[in-house]
Amino acid sequence: MVAVKTLTWRDRCALYLDLIRWSRPQGWLLLLWPTLTAMWLAAGGFPGWHLLTVFTLGTILMRSAGCAVNDVADKDFDRHVQRTAQRPITSGKLSVKEALGVGAALALLAFALVLTTNQRTITMSFGALAVAVAYPFTKRFLAMPQAVLGVAFSFGIPMAFAAVQNQTPPVVWYLVAGNLAWVLAYDTQYAMVDRDDDLKIGIRTSAITLGRFDVLGVMTFYALCLMCWYFAGRLSGCGAFYNAALVLAGAQALWHGWLIKGREREACFKAFRLNHWLGLTVWLGVLAESLVG
Repeated sequence: MVAVKTLTWRDRCALYLDLIRWSRPQGWLLLLWPTLTAMWLAAGGFPGWHLLTVFTLGTILMRSAGCAVNDVADKDFDRHVQRTAQRPITSGKLSVKEALGVGAALALLAFALVLTTNQRTITMSFGALAVAVAYPFTKRFLAMPQAVLGVAFSFGIPMAFAAVQNQTPPVVWYLVAGNLAWVLAYDTQYAMVDRDDDLKIGIRTSAITLGRFDVLGVMTFYALCLMCWYFAGRLSGCGAFYNAALVLAGAQALWHGWLIKGREREACFKAFRLNHWLGLTVWLGVLAESLVG
């Protein structure tokens, strides 16, 4: 085991930021856009500065905490993967205890924000935390752990409706189903990057499970995602602007399919990184509907 060296406070802060992927905001943007979409639909427009602040900061904090937990769970695997071998815990620059402390502190800050909402939202937050903590360990025994990640990344949707309306109407489940399919699409692209390494170390992923049907699987997930979001828009009374946003999102999905068709590592990673623009496009469609409605 590599000894953890004594670090200056500045060096330690840099490692903390690396641990929570601060320089790679795509991760928390993938959570934020569906959550904001749900908030705008629930409120019929701008949800107010209080809830916007709670859910934006809460999303960033919980995604950051999730990164810390994920790296602790995967520390023995990450050293065998080219892309992750130099992460702070795997490289020995941060201890497991310290990383868990960072994750716990961030999760507590997120919970403090949730406490300013209502009882239904607070109750849901416990489920969100449980799934987020469980996800990294599912890669050891589930054929598609990305489905669990999808559940974790979708909790912001019912929580947003609970915070705004104190209920979870049927439209929530169309949004959740669409988001789950979207996560399966983009995280399969992410898993395609590491497939060779994951096969060697025995981690299970959707890319491995789908095998030669991986690209077809990704595009099927995209189609299911957009179909569910279309029905969510119908239930919410959205019109031309929202539908136009879905068409643009579909065009982006087709572009991602073109990028990954050769299964090249860098192209698959590029497709994954671009997905947050798809989520932004859908939210902008909802925003446009609220401004003209």
